[in-house]
Amino acid sequence: MFNSLSLKVIIFGFIFTFFSSFGQSFFLGLFNSSIRETLSITHGQFGSIYASATLLSSFLLIWVGKKIDDINIFKFAFYVTLLLSFSCFFFSKISSIAFLFIAVFLMRFSGQGLMSHTATTTIARYFTISRGKALSTSWFGLSTAEFMLPVLIVYLLTITSWQNIWISISILVLFFLPLISFVLIKNLNFDSREETSEKGFAKDIKQWSRIEVLKDYRFYIICLNMLAMPWIATGVFVYQSFITESKEWGTFVIAQSFMVYSILSVLTLLVSGFLIDKFTSRKLLIFMNIPLMVSTIVLIYFDLPFSAFLFLGLIGISNGLANVLGSSTWAEIYGVKHIGSIKALTTALMVFSTAFGTALFGLLIDRGFSIEQIALISLVYIASSLILLFFVRNKLNPQYI
Repeated sequence: MFNSLSLKVIIFGFIFTFFSSFGQSFFLGLFNSSIRETLSITHGQFGSIYASATLLSSFLLIWVGKKIDDINIFKFAFYVTLLLSFSCFFFSKISSIAFLFIAVFLMRFSGQGLMSHTATTTIARYFTISRGKALSTSWFGLSTAEFMLPVLIVYLLTITSWQNIWISISILVLFFLPLISFVLIKNLNFDSREETSEKGFAKDIKQWSRIEVLKDYRFYIICLNMLAMPWIATGVFVYQSFITESKEWGTFVIAQSFMVYSILSVLTLLVSGFLIDKFTSRKLLIFMNIPLMVSTIVLIYFDLPFSAFLFLGLIGISNGLANVLGSSTWAEIYGVKHIGSIKALTTALMVFSTAFGTALFGLLIDRGFSIEQIALISLVYIASSLILLFFVRNKLNPQYI
C-alpha cells in the first residue's frame, strides 16, 4: 500500500507523535499532585500557571510553526528535538512558581506544539490520496503513549522521584530522536509528494494563504468544533486527581481507564483513516464530537468506578477522530501549499484552547463547582458548536481552479 519512502514518513510521524506526549496534558497531569505538593500550591494556582504558560506557547507557535514551510524538514525536526530535550531537563529542576511557569511553557511549546505540528504537517503535505490512512497510522504514536505511559509513570513514581523521571526522558530524547530523524527523513524536502497515478490530484484545488483562511467564516465554525476536544480533554487530564477524588474512583482506576481510552483511540484511528480516504474529512466532521458529548452525560449522571472506563472510552473515540480530522480537513479544504502556516495557526488555537480549559476547570473547582456542573458547561458548548456545524455541513467543499 505504501512505498519505502512513504513508510519512512509514516514511521517518523508515529515516533514524533509518541514523543509529543511528554508535553501533552494527560502526561503532565500525572505530575500534578507531586508538583503541587513540592510548591505547596492549590489546584487553581496550578491551573492558572499552566494556562498562562500554555497561552504564551500558543502565540509563539503561530510564528515558529510556519517556518516549516521555508526550511528543510530534517533541520526543523532536529531543532525541535534539541528544544524538547532541554525542556524535559528544565522540567526536572522545578523549584519555584517561576520555574514551573517556564517549564510548562517549554514543554507545551516543544512537546504538544512543535512535535505534533512537525509530524502532522509533514504527513499532510507529503500524502494526497492516502492522507487519511497515513495520518491515522502516525497518530497511533500518541495513542500508544496514552496506553503505556499513565500506568508506567504511576508505577515509577512509587520507586523514584519525579525529577529523576524527567532527567531520564531528556536523555532519551537527545540520543534517540536525532538518529531516527536522520534515518527516516534526511532527504525529505518541501516538494516531496506521495507517488500517485492521478496527475493534478491536489493541483486543481485552490491553495489558500493564511490571510485568506482567516477571512473565511467556515474556518471559525470548524474551529469551534475542533477546539472542543482539546479544552475539555485537557481539563479532564490535568484535573484527573480532582475527578478521582470527587467520584471516589481510587488512584489506579483513572490510570487503567486511560488504557480503554487509548485502545478506543487506536481503533477509531484505524477506521477513520479508511473512512476519510473513502468519504472525505468534510463529511465525517459532523460525527467527531458526538462521543465526547455523550461522555459529559456519563460524567454528570454516573459515579460507579466502571463509569470511568466508559467516560474515558468515549473521549478516546472523539480523540481518534479529532486527531486525523484536525489535519486532513484543512488540507482538503485549503490545499497543502501553505499547510505549514495554516497548521501553525490551528495548532496554536488548539494549544490556546487547552490553556482555556485548564484555567476554566481550575477556576470553577476553586469556586466550588462540582465535576458534574463542569461537565454540564462542557455539554452546552459541544451541543452549540455542533448545531452551527450542522447548518454549514454542505458548504465545506474546496474551491477548484
